[in-house]
Amino acid sequence: MHQAPATPKAVRRQHDREIVSLAVPAFGALVAEPLFLMVDSAIVGHLGTPQLAGLAIASTLLSTAVSVFVFLAYATTAAVARRVGAGDLPSAIRQGIDGIWLALLLGSAVVALTLPTAPWLVDVFGASDTAAPYAITYLRISSLGIPAMLVVLAATGVLRGLQDTRTPLYVAIAGFAANAALNVGLVYGAGLGIAGSAWGTVIAQIGMAAAYLFVVVRGARRHGASLRPDIAGIRAGAQAGVPLLVRTLSLRAVLMIATAVAARLGDADVAAHQIILSLWSLMAFALDAIAIAGQAIIGRYLGADDADGARQVCRRMIQWGVVSGAVLGLLLVLTRPLFTPLFTSDTAVQDTLLPALLVVALSQPVSGVVFVLDGVLMGAGDGPYLAWAMLLTLAVFAPVALLVPALGGGLTALWGAMTLMMTVRLATLWFRTRSGRWIVTGATR
Repeated sequence: MHQAPATPKAVRRQHDREIVSLAVPAFGALVAEPLFLMVDSAIVGHLGTPQLAGLAIASTLLSTAVSVFVFLAYATTAAVARRVGAGDLPSAIRQGIDGIWLALLLGSAVVALTLPTAPWLVDVFGASDTAAPYAITYLRISSLGIPAMLVVLAATGVLRGLQDTRTPLYVAIAGFAANAALNVGLVYGAGLGIAGSAWGTVIAQIGMAAAYLFVVVRGARRHGASLRPDIAGIRAGAQAGVPLLVRTLSLRAVLMIATAVAARLGDADVAAHQIILSLWSLMAFALDAIAIAGQAIIGRYLGADDADGARQVCRRMIQWGVVSGAVLGLLLVLTRPLFTPLFTSDTAVQDTLLPALLVVALSQPVSGVVFVLDGVLMGAGDGPYLAWAMLLTLAVFAPVALLVPALGGGLTALWGAMTLMMTVRLATLWFRTRSGRWIVTGATR
């Protein structure tokens, strides 16, 4: 007896359940990451202003170094999800283990570079004479945790590819709690000062990496996957990561240019810009969670040779992106009277903030679709196109943003340029998605 085909409504419901089940835990894990820094800042802040200034410089360097290697999560998610779709779990886990070995190699190289160059790096960032010693201390100790942080990225990609975003959430919560307890104990209990904060974070990161490795190794043993490093697999992972590295660096360049332009506009503008950037980043976490679900689901459909299923879930995720962006934009406008006083009591900053904030709110539906399509193309392993698209976006954004001060524009004009940047990204990603060239089925792209 043949089973009746699922109705379009039933298919949509199935997609919705899958998107929510992956996106909600992913959002929790993403939000846990910046909370690490907030805890460190709160604890170190009570030691004194020079210590907090040193932490700010060192943590900026560390977060930049780690964010550059976010491709370890993205590329691994897509590769593992394809093999899951193809029904080859041993190969999927094997691919993930290659990503973890690559993370260890890259992490070790970063540590080897950071330890001797820490004083120079801190000096480049313009640290004061009082803050520099604390920044160097924190940077050198915390850099020892970079291999663990990169392993966490790669292992997170493995689990996302296996359609598991709950385990990363649990590990992130446990890591956050351990980090807070260790920081308090080592900074104040043991009297180690800022060095105690750095050691507490390193220990928490190593603990998180160990938890991930336990889960991955257990899966490897269950499915008979080898744990030994495979040079060809590691090389393939690195090659897949290069285009995503270019994409990430281009995006970081956009944010750096925006901050540099805001600094030229005046103190009130740069203060308001920092507030908006914080809110923009928070909303990006919510939209990125949907993109992560897209990476995992699209990769699985393509691995299963289901091109129609990939197209259907892509369409549904675009709808999710539009609605999520619209809701976030509306919340931003409605809650403005509540959060603005929390950030600043300066009326000049508040007056500068309002019109720029409205521009950001109106652009959120565009951002929602951009994040979703970014996730779809990452899940398809379409990294080279994403790299070229982001380079083109940077080429359009940079001159427009740099002209803002010259033409007498303020912060609203700058965030108009940021909206232009997201619109260019939307156009490039939409064109690629409509072309269908991203749809390459099979266990490997």
